[in-house]
Amino acid sequence: MDSETLLARITDYASRPDPYPLYAELREAGHIVWQAGGSCLVGGYHDIAALLHDPRMSADPRTKGEVAHELPFLRLDDPEHHRLRTLAMRPFGPPHSPRRVDGMRGEIVRITEELLAPFEAGRQVDVVDDFAYPLPVAVICRLLGVPREDEPLFRAWSDAIVASADVRPDEDATATDKAGEQARMEMGGYLVHLAEQRRGHPGDDMLSAFANEPDPALRLTREELAQTAVLLLIAGHETTVNLITNGVLTLMRRPEQLDLLRREPELLPRAVEELLRFEPPVHMRERIPRADVEVAGHRIPEGTSVILVLGSGNHDPRRFCDPDRFDPARPDVEHLGFGGGIHFCYGAPLARLEAQAALAALMPRLATADLVQDPPPYRQNAMLRGPRHLTLRL
Repeated sequence: MDSETLLARITDYASRPDPYPLYAELREAGHIVWQAGGSCLVGGYHDIAALLHDPRMSADPRTKGEVAHELPFLRLDDPEHHRLRTLAMRPFGPPHSPRRVDGMRGEIVRITEELLAPFEAGRQVDVVDDFAYPLPVAVICRLLGVPREDEPLFRAWSDAIVASADVRPDEDATATDKAGEQARMEMGGYLVHLAEQRRGHPGDDMLSAFANEPDPALRLTREELAQTAVLLLIAGHETTVNLITNGVLTLMRRPEQLDLLRREPELLPRAVEELLRFEPPVHMRERIPRADVEVAGHRIPEGTSVILVLGSGNHDPRRFCDPDRFDPARPDVEHLGFGGGIHFCYGAPLARLEAQAALAALMPRLATADLVQDPPPYRQNAMLRGPRHLTLRL
């Protein structure tokens, strides 16, 4: 049956520019759609939200028998997830949180203006390479304490790690997985080395905070520090790149909405929330039940690979009125763009801040720009979906 090949068709690169018809097919096929390989897809908003908050649903791949050693807390369950997430958030937390994140606003605006300075009339620019990628990388590197001259090191590492993190119909180990693991080790080693250099000589950055934690009970081990720092750096920029780029593409395709936001800039925070619903940077998440669970009358056995298709839930007409329309003034935007439950993205405030600053600075230039290619070339990853390049003629 066609429904049994939905995951293969969704992850097929040919579907990357527009997976939404397949998401509609998923919702129409039923609440739970089983795949030929034994996994199941969930595409309804309310079912996804319930499973994200269900303590029986595990994020740990070892729950289904996969061999894994050190894992970032993103892939762990409580209580270990809670312990590591709490430790990782301490540099963000009181009394640092208002100053460290909200206090980055001026720095984000400064980096934004610096990156946009070469965006002059008559030029052709790549929104990804020239702006959407370097902005969040610079921000998360400042927060972690990575020297500015080392920022280019992270592009190859990040690309390899993200490629290995995709949701795929087959579960076989591939060269992509091995390259991703090698990149994690190299990036983790680099970040741990930086942290160790700060031991006893702290600066005002997160690596310094990790390395100089005075309470032995709250210190991260070397392995935990490596996994946590890599996760913060990857998660701190990869999704924001997609959020900014998808936002630019959405507005370029809808000049009337671009004009509305230019006339009423106070709508921009709500427009970013609508972008997180309409074109989310993360389209899928895997969960594995640690016990049999029932969803909408369907029994999902323990150990099953359950793919929560967040991009489908965000377009569910049972939850959102006219869901395939981008409406920057939409009053109800309780999206799944940052996930949910205990794994809700704790970098959400920073991502919102970066996207708002980026789009506010870009909008005057977009009004007189043209898309060079539509649809643009997309990244290979179906889970972290976004254009690989987005070329504009100013």
